[in-house]
Amino acid sequence: MRGLIAFIFLTLAALTSCGSRDRSAPILPFSSAPILLFSGAGTSPGDVSAVERVLRNNDLKYSTANSSRMNEMGEPELRQYRLLIVPGGNFIDIGKNLSSGATANIRSAVEKGLNYLGICAGGFFAGVTGYNSLNLTFGVRFGFYSAENQGIRKAAVPIAAAGGSTLDQYWEDGPQFTGWGTVVAKYPDGTPAAVQGSFGSGWVILSGVHPEAPADWRRGIKFTTSVQADNDYAATLIKAALNGDRLSHY
Repeated sequence: MRGLIAFIFLTLAALTSCGSRDRSAPILPFSSAPILLFSGAGTSPGDVSAVERVLRNNDLKYSTANSSRMNEMGEPELRQYRLLIVPGGNFIDIGKNLSSGATANIRSAVEKGLNYLGICAGGFFAGVTGYNSLNLTFGVRFGFYSAENQGIRKAAVPIAAAGGSTLDQYWEDGPQFTGWGTVVAKYPDGTPAAVQGSFGSGWVILSGVHPEAPADWRRGIKFTTSVQADNDYAATLIKAALNGDRLSHY
């Protein structure tokens, strides 16, 4: 009887221990999904889908996290991933729907080696916004690309990549990144359209335009660059962010 009781006790202890480990594990472990795509409040569902399409087309495994999930994730859990992608949307709503603890955990995880790719709103969110942003930029606050001041809300903008060709990219209320990082690509007015730099041990790439944009976003706008060419550039940014690779820069 004593042996049976001891066996039952040890079995229950083992089950409890396993349950504790499972609760702290990510949706998909790092070995299965090195990329975490944020899909929470404030992100554009259309842009989340556009990024997912590029990831799938390039056989890049990923997991997603909404705002509730991100608020639950601690720094060790975030660091099981190699790359966090925050897509376009509304950077104010992104920040407002995350806890201050969540943004602190993301910032600390990047500082300790999690790479970060911010697209449009995700680029704003990486800087200083006044709305619970990440401040991966040492206090730099980003403004809008100058087309915004002309009343333009979306357009095909020729983006000149360093060491590469100029591609018409989809722009919609996106930032320019004067004051932080090295410039990977420029807007026609010479301001940075894409930048890269380090924050602690993490590698950060920010894009003010949407190279991941699908064909249906182009309706009523004239592009000289194909969807595929732009999407290929999106894949280049994602892979560079994932691997911590330094892109050609000005």
